[in-house]
Amino acid sequence: MRRNATTEHDPATAAPGRLAALGRFCHRHRRWVLAFWVAVLALGVLIGGRVFEGSVTQTAAGGAESARGSAIVAAADPSAGSITAVVSGRPVDDQAVRTAVTGAARDITGLPGVLSVADAYQDGRQSALTAADGNGSLVDVRMTDSATSAQQQAVSQRLARIQAPGTQVKVGGDLVVQQEVKTQTQSDTTFGELVTLPLTLVVMVLVFGGLAAAGLPVIGAVASVGGALLAMFGFSHLMDLDTSVLPIATVLGLGLSIDYALLMVNRFREERGQGCSMAAAIDRTAATAGRTVAFSGLTVAVALSGLFVFTSPVFSAVAAAGVSVVVIAVLAAITLVPALLGFAGHRIKPPKHKEPDEGFFARTVRRVQRRAVPVALVCVTVLMAAGAPFLGAHMRSTGVDALPSGSVGRQVAETVKAEYPQAAPAPVTVVVRGSEQAAAQYADQVVAKLPGVAGVRAVQPVGPQLSTVEVLVHADPQGSQAKQVVNELREHRGGLETYVTGDAAGVVDFQHELTSRGPWAFGLVAVGTLVLLFLMTGSVVMPIKALLMNVLSLGCSLGALTLVFQHGWFAGPLGFTRAGGLETFIPVLVFAFAFGLSMDYEVFLLARIKELKDQGYDCRRAVQLGLQRSGRIITSAALLMVIVFSGFAAGQMLIVKEMGIALAVAVAVDATLVRCLLVPAAMSLFGEFNWWAPAPLKRLHRRFGMSEHVALPPVEAGEAVAGAAVAGEPAPGEPGVPVAQGAVVPAPRAAVAGATVTG
Repeated sequence: MRRNATTEHDPATAAPGRLAALGRFCHRHRRWVLAFWVAVLALGVLIGGRVFEGSVTQTAAGGAESARGSAIVAAADPSAGSITAVVSGRPVDDQAVRTAVTGAARDITGLPGVLSVADAYQDGRQSALTAADGNGSLVDVRMTDSATSAQQQAVSQRLARIQAPGTQVKVGGDLVVQQEVKTQTQSDTTFGELVTLPLTLVVMVLVFGGLAAAGLPVIGAVASVGGALLAMFGFSHLMDLDTSVLPIATVLGLGLSIDYALLMVNRFREERGQGCSMAAAIDRTAATAGRTVAFSGLTVAVALSGLFVFTSPVFSAVAAAGVSVVVIAVLAAITLVPALLGFAGHRIKPPKHKEPDEGFFARTVRRVQRRAVPVALVCVTVLMAAGAPFLGAHMRSTGVDALPSGSVGRQVAETVKAEYPQAAPAPVTVVVRGSEQAAAQYADQVVAKLPGVAGVRAVQPVGPQLSTVEVLVHADPQGSQAKQVVNELREHRGGLETYVTGDAAGVVDFQHELTSRGPWAFGLVAVGTLVLLFLMTGSVVMPIKALLMNVLSLGCSLGALTLVFQHGWFAGPLGFTRAGGLETFIPVLVFAFAFGLSMDYEVFLLARIKELKDQGYDCRRAVQLGLQRSGRIITSAALLMVIVFSGFAAGQMLIVKEMGIALAVAVAVDATLVRCLLVPAAMSLFGEFNWWAPAPLKRLHRRFGMSEHVALPPVEAGEAVAGAAVAGEPAPGEPGVPVAQGAVVPAPRAAVAGATVTG
């Protein structure tokens, strides 16, 4: 029986390497591979919601004083948090209002999971729980740390049923806010996926000119999201995953999955256009584009690994989730995509014409090379000017401000802050170990006399030999004066064991962590990046140059972030309220993610240029051809990334917006201004010096260097004919069948032996 050369692999012409072998395996066993990824997706969908439910919403600097103080209070306090109702519209002394509130308080006291109930009609609580104008009051219900979601929901429902003529009731509190954050984050993540996937499909149809080729990256991305959810579900049992980690990791996985699958499908089309059979095209795609994908994933993982240097749980959680998501995106590209190509590859149209060596990108590079000095100066100036606003950035803990303005939990928190100052959280809290009398004496004789302190609101015992001192400050509760108060309190402890906590203290601790550990994190990422690029290029100049360019691109992204979220540019169209600063941990995450994505495109472009240089082209021509041959795929991938990030930026959670906009700007700037203008200008200025390295390092590279391209066997003439016979049609060149105009006729074996290609 004659073997079908279209679907079977020929061992004599098989591409070398483990990735090619993996591609062949996935093609042969494509039904099992597809079944595996379908199971991954199904499990990811089933447990997706549980990942969000198990997340936490508090972010603190790990091991810092503010975190330790909060943990001490939490361990001594049997309460998990509060549910608070604002009853407004009528005077507090109105008899109907009093009857309704006290009746609800009495009913709630008997509900399971309730630790205590306080209202304005209890002795000693009237001033704290009564509105400043007397036309409203609070009902505060503290829940036990073992209270279930259903028990919390029962309390919220009973509070919402408080009824009296002329009154309105809104139910909030920290427990409600936590649930709203989880719900809104999950909603934003789902919205981002539903918006971006159809848009990316439309763009890829335009890129590939067919639905089959465009659909494969989308299918791969959906499967990767399922795997990402499974990975994060596993990590949620090993560490606390902040709620904000989940959409950030999801958007990274979605973007990379589309990017990598796009690269694989594009390579497959090129191989089919060269006349390869479907099996051979999959084999060669896995060997070339699969290698590119693996190398790219490694560079992104190196960038994310810098987050492990920090001690804050949010950074280690993002690093763990992010690296796992990168691994899943790579696995989906090198296993699922070859399997899908085995099913639908015959429907993917090969390009009608070979990619020309002269085109838009080559012409652009020549124009840049003729004016390399002014182009480089203009690009650097623009990037530095765009990044300058970040020098004046303020770090803040956004808290309830991260929720949309229509959130009931946020509205209640804002009402309490404005109308119930005695019940609002204090800007700074000092946890004191010792007797209540010692804490009161410390508050009167030390705390109240410090500069910047507006007063001491209360000294509350929270456990045996443990009290809290609530400290008020002038002006912004998280501004420079509040931070100065934190520093003063830490210098003047009155001979007691104290812990300064609160939002202002948390921001101070985060900033200290960034300044103390940030350089080490950057150093780790920089060294890892330099080593990888050196092993790929054999040069010490290009890795350093790439690092500097990525820093400029990153600065532009952070500058845009500052203008939008601190200064309020485009706040109306983007649908958020200006917070007056950036969330404390966002710049670090933007650095890790944007740096990794920038290196992704840098690696792909340099690999093409290096390949051409090795083939004997001079530096100027290698840059022209390198950008011409890779510019289209880099631009397409960047456009898809921008669509993905913009879709998540359209969500309601402020933190998700910040990440989405920052990454969209970073990718857009990197793929246009940096890759198309600055890189060609800089490489033209350096000339052959681009490839310089000291002699010992040259010897090291010859021994241990890596290449992102691989030598492929020639395309056999018989294989090309068989490969052209798709879906039972005779192949071009067979008797009676003319060769289509523009078709590429396979070269003889001797003509292409030893040729090297990249993904």
